[in-house]
Amino acid sequence: MKTFVSSFRTYPFNWKWIAPLLLLCFAVTAAQAQSLGYEGPTGVFVTPLASTAASPANGAGHPVIAYHVVVGGPVLGVFNTVSITEGFAKRFEVGYTREDHEAGTNAALSPLWDSGFNIVHGKANIVPENAFKTKWVPALSIGGIARINDTMLFDGANGQSKTNGDVYLVGTKVITQISKKVPVLLSGGVRGTDASLWGLGGNAPDFKARGFGTLAFVVTGPGKSTIILASEVAQQPQQIKTTNSSGVSSGVFDIPTSEVYAVRILPCPKHKLNIDAGVLHAAGNIGGGVNLNARARVAFGVSYGF
Repeated sequence: MKTFVSSFRTYPFNWKWIAPLLLLCFAVTAAQAQSLGYEGPTGVFVTPLASTAASPANGAGHPVIAYHVVVGGPVLGVFNTVSITEGFAKRFEVGYTREDHEAGTNAALSPLWDSGFNIVHGKANIVPENAFKTKWVPALSIGGIARINDTMLFDGANGQSKTNGDVYLVGTKVITQISKKVPVLLSGGVRGTDASLWGLGGNAPDFKARGFGTLAFVVTGPGKSTIILASEVAQQPQQIKTTNSSGVSSGVFDIPTSEVYAVRILPCPKHKLNIDAGVLHAAGNIGGGVNLNARARVAFGVSYGF
């Protein structure tokens, strides 16, 4: 895998032309969306959906496993996650994700990201989709994510690790009233977070409310496959918490809203296999002389539900 992802980092990517290409093929039916996001919850790439991992009404379902890789560029390096998520009682899911890191090649900044961390998450569906016998009612869920031993930015030689996390409310609706041949998936919510770039940038100075959303179009592909075209946006805390050893105030940083253009492929409706590819627009020059060089970065993922 190191050879595979390193080959992507060696090219002077211009992934801007890839984004519209990816939007020509994103596969999996929204109703069958059992794919895990980058951090483990059932979702798209970086935003959770209100759906939960499949399970019977009176027991636990079969686990869903996933692997994701984000090629973050010469500064951030490469992030790999392995996830397992379990649904139960048709309303709940819990899971664990291990995030490992391969350092970048920037001699000045890459050593600041030198370790992986652990992620645990949970989600509860409080209103099922189309509840109250109304076709326009979205599914509503609440959830939480905890990132454990996430290394702080500019922590010097101390290797100081911190825990950060999110709590969120998300609503998701599959709209078939406009066109049954091309359903539209709308999802959005708000999260309270003290993590910068989902923990990839370390901790934020304070707990902030940040919005996120997803728009996806579901089309039928060849051989009974389904194709979804999706884009995501996720506001980020604008600042990164630093330690005194850096001599840089967190107030100088300015983290923009992140964008993701993604493609998901369900090759066969008989199997819960999802293949994801995406382009992440995260952060470039964030002030204080720091360029994270994390714009137009490629990411891949695969999920399988037993």
